[in-house]
Amino acid sequence: MSFSLGQVDWMPSPPLVPEDGPIDFDHLHRMTLGDDSLEREVLAMFAGQAAELAASLAQLPPNAAILAHKLKGSARAIGAIHVAVAAADLETALRKGADPAEPRVTLNDTVNQVCQAIDAILRRS
Repeated sequence: MSFSLGQVDWMPSPPLVPEDGPIDFDHLHRMTLGDDSLEREVLAMFAGQAAELAASLAQLPPNAAILAHKLKGSARAIGAIHVAVAAADLETALRKGADPAEPRVTLNDTVNQVCQAIDAILRRS
């Protein structure tokens, strides 16, 4: 049996950065299969994890690059693309031995923005 690219139904890739805020809700909706209660649960878990990891990263522990990588993956999974990009920048700086000050500030800012957005969402009934 041969495979032909003409047989594949291609779907467009999601945008790399959400156009209207700190979370790509279309991505989150796809990842949670449209389950609103699951979306809320995932957002709450991410907000807690992101705040915890950002606080740990503020101290630059020896495993900071690993923590940044973990945050990057979690952020990508829920559509917090700005957090993922900032975490990737910090991870890269740490792995290359570059000054992590600026990427760390950017990461803190993006985590704060996404946590505020999530808090507003979760307060809605």
